[in-house]
Amino acid sequence: MTAIVIAKFITGYFVLQGALLSLVAAYGVVRLPDAYTRNHAASKSATLGVISILLGVFFYFWLIEGHMNARIILGIIFVFMTAPVAGHLIMRAAYNTKVPLWEKSVQDDLEADRKKEGVKG
Repeated sequence: MTAIVIAKFITGYFVLQGALLSLVAAYGVVRLPDAYTRNHAASKSATLGVISILLGVFFYFWLIEGHMNARIILGIIFVFMTAPVAGHLIMRAAYNTKVPLWEKSVQDDLEADRKKEGVKG
């Protein structure tokens, strides 16, 4: 195999992996029972999916086109740092505004921690 064919396989693998992870995220958002689990699916799977697609694009430009694109690396770093933090803050806001848990949830770790610290609400 030539180097270009191997590079196309690597690029295709990352793009396909990203597409499948994004599909799993979309399925989780539609099928999961409450806002907390939906956000978990969206923030974890979608973040990994977007990063995988961006890695595939980066490898395409680097290995096939022959030049590196720093904007893609900056995009990967930006998504990697902001998406999990945004997901966490959205869930904390939902919890603080008393969005109910799924009725079959068996444990609320944040409630126990808040009671231990004496936080009202």
